[in-house]
Amino acid sequence: MMKKSALTVFAAMFVASAAQADALDNLFAADVSVPEEAEKPFSLDGELGLISTTGNTKATSFKGRLNAHQELESWSNDYIVEGFYKKDEKTIDEDKVSETTAQKIFGSAQGNYKLENPDHRVFAFGSYEDDRFSGFEYQATVAGGWAHQLWKNDVSAFSYSIGPGYSFAERDTGESANGAIVRGALDYKWKISDTANFRQLFSTEVGSDNTKSKSETSLSAQINGSLAMKVALILNHNTDVADDVEELDTQTSVTLVYSFF
Repeated sequence: MMKKSALTVFAAMFVASAAQADALDNLFAADVSVPEEAEKPFSLDGELGLISTTGNTKATSFKGRLNAHQELESWSNDYIVEGFYKKDEKTIDEDKVSETTAQKIFGSAQGNYKLENPDHRVFAFGSYEDDRFSGFEYQATVAGGWAHQLWKNDVSAFSYSIGPGYSFAERDTGESANGAIVRGALDYKWKISDTANFRQLFSTEVGSDNTKSKSETSLSAQINGSLAMKVALILNHNTDVADDVEELDTQTSVTLVYSFF
C-alpha cells in the first residue's frame, strides 16, 4: 500500500514540477540575468572541529566532514562524508569512567543529469548512516527522480529535488525497517557579502513506518582565500524510534573549513 501510494504521490508531484518548471524559470528570470562567476569543474572542502575540556568536566568531541562538488557538461554531482564522535567522563558509583556518548558516520552521493534545459535535471541519490545512539544499527536510502536548479547567480542559488526511493534500515532490536519512500530536498545559498555566506539544507524521506528528516542551517565567514569559520545548527528527526530514544537530535558546531580546490 505504501509503495503504491508513494509512487502515486511522486508521479503527481513529478508531473506538476515538470509542468511548472518553465513558469518558475520565467518567474525568476530577473535573478538568472545577474552575471554568474565561472564555476570550478571540481571543488573539495574539508571541515574540522575539535573540543577538549579538562578539570571538573572532562569531555572530548570531534567533527570532520568532506564536501565535494563536480560540475560537468552533462552532470552536476555532490558527495558528502562526515563523522562525529563525543566522549564524556561520568561518575558511576563514585568511580569516574569515560563513556562514548555520540558516534556517527554518514555518507551520501547525488548525481544530477542535465536535460535539454540544463536547469532541469534527473537525479540519482544514495546515502548510508551509522548512528550508534539513534535507535538504528544503520539507515540507508536510494532514490531518483526530478531535480530543478530554480535559479543561480552571484548573490544566491536555490535548487530542489523530489522522487521515489527505498529505505533500508535495521533497528537496535534487530528488526528490519525497510520500505518505499518519497524523498524531497531543498538547497538554498545566499552570499551575504564577499566574506560571508548563508546556506540552508533540508531533506525528508517519507515512509509508511518512519519519516526521516534533516535540516542544516549554517553561516560561514572567510578568514582568508582558502580558510573559513563556520557555525551550523543541524537537526535530525525520526518519527518512529524506541521509547528510550529522542525523536529529535540537535547539534550546534563551530568548525574551520579549508577549500582544497
